[in-house]
This record gives sequence, structure tokens and C-alpha cells, in this order.
Amino acid sequence: MMLCYALQTIRDRKGGFLGALLALMCAAALVTACGTLLETGLRGRIATERYAAAPLIVSADQNVHRTTVTHKGNGKTKVKHKAKPVAERAWLPAATADRIRTVDGVRKVVPELTFLAVPAAQLTAEPATSSTPSYGHSWASASLTPFALTAGRPPVSADDVVIDRGLAERTRLKPGDRLTVQSTGVPRTYRISGVAAPAHRGDLRQQTSLFFSDAEATRLAVRPGQVTVLGVEPAPGVDLSRLKQRVEQALKGTTAQVATGDDRGPVEFLDAAGARIKLVSMGGAMGGTSLLVAILVVVGTFALSIQQRHRELALLRAIAATPRQVRSLLGREALVVGAVAGLLGSLAGLPLAGWLHSRFIDMDAIPPSLERTAGIFPVFAALAVTLLGAWAAARISGRRIARIRPAEAMTESTVERERPASIRISAGLVLLAGGGALVAVLGSLRTEAASTPVTFLAVVVLTTAVSLLGPLLVKVAAALLAGPLRPAGPGGTLAIANIRGNSTRMAAVVTPLTLLIAMTCTVLFVQPTLGDAARAQAREGTRATRILSSQGPGVPSAAAEAVRRTPGVTAATEVVRTSVRVGLAKFTAQGVTQAGLVHTWDPEVTSGSLADFAARPRTAAISELAAEQLGLHPGSELKLHLGDGTPTTLTVAAVYARGLGFGDLTLPHDLVAHHMDNPLAATVLVAGDSDGSRLAAALQKFPGVAVLAPATADRLQADRQQQNAEVNYLAMALIIAFTAIAVVNTLAMSVSERIREFAMLRLAGAVRRQVLRMLRIEALSVLLIAAVLGTGIALAVLTAFSIGMTGSAAPTVLPSVYATVVGAAALLALVASALPGRLALKVSPVEVAMSKQ
Repeated sequence: MMLCYALQTIRDRKGGFLGALLALMCAAALVTACGTLLETGLRGRIATERYAAAPLIVSADQNVHRTTVTHKGNGKTKVKHKAKPVAERAWLPAATADRIRTVDGVRKVVPELTFLAVPAAQLTAEPATSSTPSYGHSWASASLTPFALTAGRPPVSADDVVIDRGLAERTRLKPGDRLTVQSTGVPRTYRISGVAAPAHRGDLRQQTSLFFSDAEATRLAVRPGQVTVLGVEPAPGVDLSRLKQRVEQALKGTTAQVATGDDRGPVEFLDAAGARIKLVSMGGAMGGTSLLVAILVVVGTFALSIQQRHRELALLRAIAATPRQVRSLLGREALVVGAVAGLLGSLAGLPLAGWLHSRFIDMDAIPPSLERTAGIFPVFAALAVTLLGAWAAARISGRRIARIRPAEAMTESTVERERPASIRISAGLVLLAGGGALVAVLGSLRTEAASTPVTFLAVVVLTTAVSLLGPLLVKVAAALLAGPLRPAGPGGTLAIANIRGNSTRMAAVVTPLTLLIAMTCTVLFVQPTLGDAARAQAREGTRATRILSSQGPGVPSAAAEAVRRTPGVTAATEVVRTSVRVGLAKFTAQGVTQAGLVHTWDPEVTSGSLADFAARPRTAAISELAAEQLGLHPGSELKLHLGDGTPTTLTVAAVYARGLGFGDLTLPHDLVAHHMDNPLAATVLVAGDSDGSRLAAALQKFPGVAVLAPATADRLQADRQQQNAEVNYLAMALIIAFTAIAVVNTLAMSVSERIREFAMLRLAGAVRRQVLRMLRIEALSVLLIAAVLGTGIALAVLTAFSIGMTGSAAPTVLPSVYATVVGAAALLALVASALPGRLALKVSPVEVAMSKQ
């Protein structure tokens, strides 16, 4: 019977349930989209391209490992093994091929070399046209795809190169033409001996391939005695799974890895394998934050919806409906609305996930080789969360009306309670204390990975505290606004009376507005706070008068050497950037030329000596944060794994303060560059009084390399930071959009239920214009309350974030951006209150007064 009554109630009160339906739909869409991204990170397929014709691939281990043994008191031991990926490609010893060739069932072993090789046409191209990576290979490994010549001949001499068909069509090059290629050393011009294309399939979509003679490829790879992978071709009729077992047995005692099927994709596309981890982290963070926001919004929406039905539920209690029956009614209504909303929202979330995935690819956050997974688990998860959330929100919101005496219910349906329930106030104070504790913890966190989730969790917790304490806060705000609004006339007086007398309803409107302003300000100002501090440290620590930068893959060492020979130049410091592992912990690292370093770089050394680091080859300089985390000081041994997993041991020579600007670890340039996929310098710092024209003349043979003033380089770095921050903005934009929808939804629900109140005002002599003026003043008053609360939350969180990450209690807040956020919130509030108000005023007041309540 209760289900039938619930369905009848939904049919008769479509408007009241529409707001809850919309909030739940948005929540389901968000959960589905975030869940799909999370599933893609966990199970997304990475299809191979270059190795399509090699059923079995042997590669080096791309992880560093640590095994810990714990001895328990009962005589037992616990062994735990952990592995973390390295940043660069790990290479195999070429001699590994000899082990595999003798395995029964192996027909052929093909060594593969993959190295940086960028055509000159891409060195000066716009980023949008040069985003496809370009790699060089030995022609001997063309069979791994397989590539076949469509024109010309194979590369024979050191001056020959074969280009793929896609590059030939884009650049209109043909056999016999000349092509300059920037590889791992000096740019060199080659003669195009042929054009090749994958046999029996289309062109490669995710890379450009250039093929060189075997000797030239070995020279360019700069990895003597090593190979990227080994492609294994089985003999006819050999079972691949059994062959894999035999190859693994032959490689026992080495760290080599064997891959078949879809496992070959992560071997070819290391960036896609790394993007999986990034997508899991991003999807989890987005999903967790959106779930917390959704709970807050949905509970608020249901609370407002049930408040609007207070009289109806009070009458049910008065005619002998038991508390259990009322709870059952509200629960069934919520389940019906939740089921419909969950289904519609989940279906809407699938294309939303596809759009997000494509946008992340366009922004280079993830590579296109990581294919999106469209499974059913996110849909079911969203449906379950929506049903459970709707049911719980209805039960929580209807808790009081179901348990109080019928006479009290009838009284409260007419006049709002003087003060909120004690349990609500207590819960609000507990959450306020919890939010304060999170802010305190945030001030002590010094890594971005640790501080980012705490930052947004603190915003949600503090906003939840505002939601629970909202009626009290609204009453206090109404008392403070009474004086300033008195000159506004009858509209201001009525607005203050409504805010004070309906504080619970107004608090339901203040909460999403507060969340919108707090979350948006936090999202928009976290990255500038960190980025501006890092750039300030880099500016203060850079002594160079000129900086070399490249539109291509980097600045060759030969270009830096040409600059060093230029009159007036006292030092030129090449800088390469990567990440290394100390134990399993990941640290950003840069490699710098040690000679003349004191003329170009000042990291603000606090202990040790920069001169010692510059003079000794097996030394390192580390940031104060890294020194604190690792317990190191000048003279300590630093054991680490370089970018490709090669272990090495260095001596700490200096500790510096400007870690945000220059990274955690600073190591010798050659040591770092020789273990990177791209050994070219990201920048070259030039000291001396040589003018820009002389430096430009020295760099004529190096296409794409430019001479910049430090201020120009700083602006370019700011632009790059903005591009990187756009990924985070997009990730959080959906949550902000959901909150904005909740603002409109809640305001519209709040205004539309007041049709009888508006009718009484008009019958008492108020004209339509005066009622609308009252609504505008109410909306702006509510906005002011929310702006103060939201700004306070954001400022507290951002200040704590700034203290922890930069050591300064001065977060970056852009006034124009802040004004835009508050202005957009004001526009939402005014429109969402004016439109329902105008619709409500279209009905004749006499007709409303004569209708049933």
C-alpha cells in the first residue's frame, strides 16, 4: 500500500520531486563518468602498433623493486614485495638475444632500437601540428610491424633514411629529397632513400617512424651493447603460450620480461602505461570528491523537498500514521525517484566519460594509445550509489517529522522551529572541528600528492558544517543585515523578515552557494599559489643573462658548446629534467652541467657548498624537503635509481632552499642525460655579457633553438603551467557545474513553493514589482552570506596549503578571477529566483487564496 501511495504522491507533486530527480541524475552521471575513467586506468587496453607482427616481445623490467621481511613474535615472518615504475625506458643487454635464439620453437629474434628522431619540419611547427611523437629505428627491425617499402630502397649508408608514408604525405617528401633530423646529438641532414608503410594495414596513428641503417641507428641510440626490445617470431605451428613459458625459462635469472597479446602495448607505449596510474589517481580523486559533494547536495535537496511537504506529513501523523509508516513512505518515494534518476544519469554519464577521455587526450594528459573502457561496473555502481543515497537522504531528512508527536508536527508545519535540533548543532560543531583539524594538517603537508586530496576534503567538510549550522548562521547574518537593508524600504524589511523567519529554508539555499564559491576559488587558486611560488624561486635563483630554449625536443649539447665558444660567454649550463627513485619514493630531478654552475645558478644553499657539487663528479645537491624526508646532510651517501632504473650512489654536497623552483634533486648532467630517452637539454642557462645577436648567429645550424631573455622564459613557463593546470580545472569543472546546477535547483524549489505567500502579499496591497524586488534582495542577501562563508573557507584552506607547500601564508588570489566567481554566483542566484518568482506571480492571488492548501 505504501508503494502505491508513494507513486500517487510523486504523480501529484511532480514539481517537488523534480528537484530531487535532477540532483540525483547529476550525481549518477558524475559517478558513472568518474568510474569509467577509473576503470579505464585499471583495465584500459593499450594496443600495439610497431610490434603488431611480433607475437612475443622481450623487454627490460620497467620497475624498481623492494622486498621487506618482517619477523613476527610468534616465530613467523611476513614477506612483502613492492614495485614502482621508473620514468624512462629501461634497456636490455643485446646479449639477451643469444639466450632466446636457442629456445626450441623460436624462428627468429629481431633486435629493436627506439630513439629520438624528429624531422626538421616538426622543430619549428606549432604544437598542434607536431604533437605526434617521432622515433628512429634500425631498418633491420622494420619486420616487427611489418613495414614494407612503397617507393625507393632500404637505407644502406649512414646518410640514408627511410620515412613512413604518413610523414611523406604530410610533408610531400619523396625518395631523393633531403631531410634534416634532430636525434640525440647534432642535427643531421639525410637523403631519403625510400618511403615505407605498414603492410596489410593503415598508417601508424600514434607515432612517426624513421628508419636508418643498422650502424647509424646504433650510433644515434647512444646505447652500445643494449637494445630497446627483442621481437620473437615463432616457428610455424608453435603454440604461443608454450613458447612464452620456454622463453621465460631461458631468461630465468635475468630481469627481462616477456609479453604477448595486449601486454605488448604497455611495452611499446610507456607513457600509456604511466597514464594508467595517473588516470586511476585522477578518476579516484574526482569520484571521491564528486561523491562527497553529491551526498551534501542530495541531502540538502531532499531536506528542502520534505520541508515543503511538512504540512502534508503532519496531517498523516495526525490521522494516525505511525512513524514507521512515514519513514517507509519517504523511503519508497526516494527509491522510485532514485531508480529513475540513477538510470537516466548513468546513461548520460557514459557519453560524458567519452567526452572527458577525448578532452584529456587533446590536452596531452593521457595518450591516445590508452583506449577507453566502457564497462557495466560504473553504471551499476552509479545506480547503487543513487538508490542508497536517495534512500538515506530521505530517511535523514524525514527523521524529525516521523518521530515527533502529531500535535508538534502540525505546529511546525505552520511556524518554523525557533532553533535547530541539538543533534544537528552538535554534528555541525564536530564537523567544524574536523574541518579545522584538516586545515591544520594541510599546513604541515609539503608534497602536492599528499596535500591535494586533503585540500578538497577540507572544503567539503567545512561546507557540510555550514550546512548543519546554517539556520543559526542565517539568523546571525539576518540580524547583521537588518540595519544596512533598512533604507531599501518595504522590500528590504520583508526580505529580512523572511530570512529570519525561514532560516532553515534559507540555509538550504546558502549551502550550495557556499560550496560553489569555496570549491571554485580553491580549484582556481591552488595551482597559481604553487606555480607562482615555484617561478619566483626559479627567477631569484637564475643568474643567467640569456636562456636557450627549443620548439623541438630540446637543445643539443653541440648548441651549448657553440654558445660557450661565443665571445663574452662565461658559462653555459645545460639542464635536463626527469624523475628518479630513492628506494621506492619518487623525486623530481634535474641534471646540470657542473662547470661554471656558480655563474648561472643560485639555489640558496643552506648547508654544504655549491662549489663542491660543481667540482666533484659523483655528487648531488638536494632540496631541504628531500633532505628532511631522506634524513640526509652534506657528506651523506645518496643511493638512487636513475630514470631508466640504473642504480647509482652519490655523495650529498649541498642542501638548498629553492626546491620548488629547481626540483628535489640536482645531479651531474651527463649522469642523468645518459639514462634518459631524450638526452637533449630542456633549457641552457647562459651567463656573460654576450648580446643576443651573437648567440643567435652561433645557433644558426640548430633549427628551433631560440635565445630568450629570462623574463620571456618566465612568461613561457607561466603559460606551460597554465596548460598543465587546465587538466585539473577540467577535472573539477564537472563538480563545480554540478554544484551550480544544485544552486539553481535549490533556489528554484525554494521560490516555487512560496506561491501562497506571494498571493497573501499581493492581497495585502503589494504590487508585482515589490514582490520581485523583495525576491532580489533576498537572493542578494543569501549570496552575501554564502560569499562570506565560501570565501572564508577557501581562504583558510588556501592559506594552509600555501604554508605547507611554499612556507608562506600568502596564497595567490587573483582579484579579477575572484570577482568573476562571485559575479557568476550572483547571476545564478538572481536568475534562479527571478524566473520561478515571475511564474508564481502569473497566477491570480484570489485564485491561489481560494485553492486548497
